[in-house]
Amino acid sequence: MSLKLFIFDCDGTIVDSQHVIVEGMDHAFGVNDMQAPTAAATRSIIGLSLPQAIEMLAPDISIERRDILVESYKDYVISQRESGSTQESLYDGAREVIEALSQQDDVLLGIATGKAYRGVLHMFDVCGWHDHFVTVQTADRAPSKPNPGMILQAMAQTGVGPDSTYMIGDTSYDMEMAVNAGVTGVGVTWGYHSDDILTCAGAHHMVDDYKALHTLLNSFS
Repeated sequence: MSLKLFIFDCDGTIVDSQHVIVEGMDHAFGVNDMQAPTAAATRSIIGLSLPQAIEMLAPDISIERRDILVESYKDYVISQRESGSTQESLYDGAREVIEALSQQDDVLLGIATGKAYRGVLHMFDVCGWHDHFVTVQTADRAPSKPNPGMILQAMAQTGVGPDSTYMIGDTSYDMEMAVNAGVTGVGVTWGYHSDDILTCAGAHHMVDDYKALHTLLNSFS
């Protein structure tokens, strides 16, 4: 039996976390007396590691200033999560499809995300998914997208080659990472980058909902 490795991005692909991220950036910039980026600007960097995201939002600041913003953002988001003040909603169909795929003998599931590892574990806690994903790659444990490191590490951990590995994500960073790793990129249109941006970034396939995604993934041999 030939194994397939389906690697999912989190923010914008599994969970709709834009409100949490926008609020976190607003807070981080505000408490440091800086003009907060627009919501659209913040949505455009979702998927990158936090330091790289802030560098894109504020390219002229020093590394020291960037690191202060990073810590302010993390402190806010963690406090909101621990207090129960924030919730990241699963996209329609995400639970059903991921749980169905996790039961297939020829499928391995992975995560590759700009989230910190702690954030992924929180999602697993909420969803009861600790046994569903065999490899978890996060931006605090690997180079930021679009560097191929997360995918390469996932393939090394699972023993699945690039011909049987698929990256599922909503941003150009996901598709560029797939191209850089030599795997198939599957773009989803319900997230934070438009379908034309995903196509230009190298998406091999595009789907509009989880039902279509499930059908497509099951078509891969």
